[in-house]
Parts: sequence; structure tokens; C-alpha cells
Amino acid sequence: MRLRVEQLQAHLRKGLAPLYVVSGDEPLQVGETTDAIRAAARSAGYLSREILEAGGRFDWNLLGQQADELSLFAEKKIVDLRIPGGKPGREGGAALAGWCERLPEETLLLITLPKLDRGQLNAKWMKALDGAGVVIQVWPPDATRLPHWVEQRMRAVGLAPEPGVAQMLAEQTEGNLLAARQEIEKLVLLHGEGRITQAQLSQAISDSARFDVFTLVDAALAGKVNRSLRILGGLQAEGVALPVVLWALAREIRGLAGMAGALAAGRPLGQVLSQGGVWKNRQSLVGQGLKRLPPGRWQALLMQCRRADAMIKGAAAGDPWLQLEQIVLTMAGAPGPERFWPLQAASR
Repeated sequence: MRLRVEQLQAHLRKGLAPLYVVSGDEPLQVGETTDAIRAAARSAGYLSREILEAGGRFDWNLLGQQADELSLFAEKKIVDLRIPGGKPGREGGAALAGWCERLPEETLLLITLPKLDRGQLNAKWMKALDGAGVVIQVWPPDATRLPHWVEQRMRAVGLAPEPGVAQMLAEQTEGNLLAARQEIEKLVLLHGEGRITQAQLSQAISDSARFDVFTLVDAALAGKVNRSLRILGGLQAEGVALPVVLWALAREIRGLAGMAGALAAGRPLGQVLSQGGVWKNRQSLVGQGLKRLPPGRWQALLMQCRRADAMIKGAAAGDPWLQLEQIVLTMAGAPGPERFWPLQAASR
């Protein structure tokens, strides 16, 4: 049976299915959906929980053992199966189909996967799961529905946004639902329940974005070399985790590399930006970056991101902060000599 996310609570109030499949790439919504299912299961007496991570070398016999085993105190249990690659393979597909053929009475199976393609949705194992339980595909709100989603979240915690506030927050967070939730939580802490104005929201965002990783990306795209270095130095001084900074840079560079290739193939800029999912308020900024560097340079920057990742993990020699500095300066279009400015000196 297929359910939409908004139908889940009504379904859970009526009772639990023997298994649930939650698929999607938006971490906040996937997390909240699985949390709701686990909470309902605990309320129904499923007090034990086993977590299985089905990676490349996962032994699928473990899943069958969970169906056969009772917990030490014969409690109902949740088997929390995560399939990060989204494809269980032949052995995994057979194990999942086998589970559906003999559903354990005291065990609830919760499966989490990334977004599924058409082939996966039509696979035998997926059809078996669909027939035995509930499948929920998580679709994040698009740009037109995001302001409504933001306003609902705000009102759910007691905030009363004045007209334009939800739209403003949606544009500022650019589809990042986790960031939107964090901003909403901060507004409650700062102002309590009640009316929220655009001025209050603007101040809250300004306070938090002084050395934000997304501000770093935008400064580099705008070609603001000195500002980019100050922000990067500020992130380092504030103890922001290296993987977080690298994630923001690599995410942007990966998209720019693809769009630069499309431009080189002769496609118009507006079409490339639109199909690349670039929000209107960032199209001018991203366009500047695309005009600054050719496709080959963006691909080279991706390779530098991989090297920075290896440095962070200790698999390559070098200072990862200096590697990030090189990446940022190249994005910003700094001339050669500037690429050797000391990071800490630039941040002062």
C-alpha cells in the first residue's frame, strides 16, 4: 500500500502495518517519518529495536534470523533495516521477499532507502514489500510549495508569521528543510510564541549567517576574494567542522561543473540555471561563477575537493584548511599570488 507523508499520522492512529518502507533523499522528512513510525510502534508495545545496516558486504541471513528470534524477554521488536545504496541485490531481494511470505507476528520491519527509481519500484522485492505493508515515498516540497510548508511549521510551534515571512525564510534557506527548521526553532527561542515580522526574521538570519558556510560559497561565487578568506578564517576560528565546510563547497562545485558542461555544449544560460535547480534569487550569482571559470576548471576543483576529503580523513598529506583556501580562491577568481595568502592572517 502506498501512502503520502501527510497521510501517515491518520494511518498510524488506526493501527500498525507489519512493515514500512520509507524512501527519499531529504534527510529531515525521512527522519521525521521514520521517527513517527518508531514512536507509534513503541506505544504499541514494540520495546526492543535491532538496527541492521545493509552495506555492500551485508549478510542477509541476519535478516532471516531476526524473523526467527525472540528477544530475551519475548518483547515485540522493531527491525530497523537501512539500505543506503537502495539496491539489496539478488540475495537481499530474495531475503526481503521471503520476509513478506512469512511475516513475523511480534516483529515490525522498518526499511529506509534513498529515492527509488522506476526500476527499483518495479522490482519483485519492492512489489512484495508493497503488497505486505506500507510504502512511503518522501518528496520534498518544491519552490512553489515550500513557503506553505514553512508557514505550517511556524504555526505548529506557536509562531504567527506576518505576510511575506514564510516566503522570505523559504528563499533564505533555498530548499534546505533542516536549515529552515533550525531557523524556526531559533525564532521561538528569541521571540517566544506569537507574531513574527520580516524585520525580526531578517535580524535572526543576519546574526546566524556571519560566518555561515553558505555565505562562504556565495562570497566566492561573487568573486569577493578578501571576504571569502575572512569567512573561511572565521569558520576555522569558530571550530566549524571541516567536513561541513567541504560539503558546502563540493555540493556547489558539483552543480557548477555540470552546468558549465551544458553551457559549453551550447545551451542557453537561463535554461541551464533553471534545469540546474538554481533559485531565482541566486541565478545572477551562479551565473557570475559560471562565466568566471571554464568547465575544465570546475572539474579540477572537484578533484581538489576529493583531495581535501582525503586530507581530512588522514589518507593524504597536507593541511585541509589550506586546501579549502585554494578551492575558495579559485572559485573567486583570485590571481596567482593571492593563492598563497596565509589563512589565519587573512581572517584577522
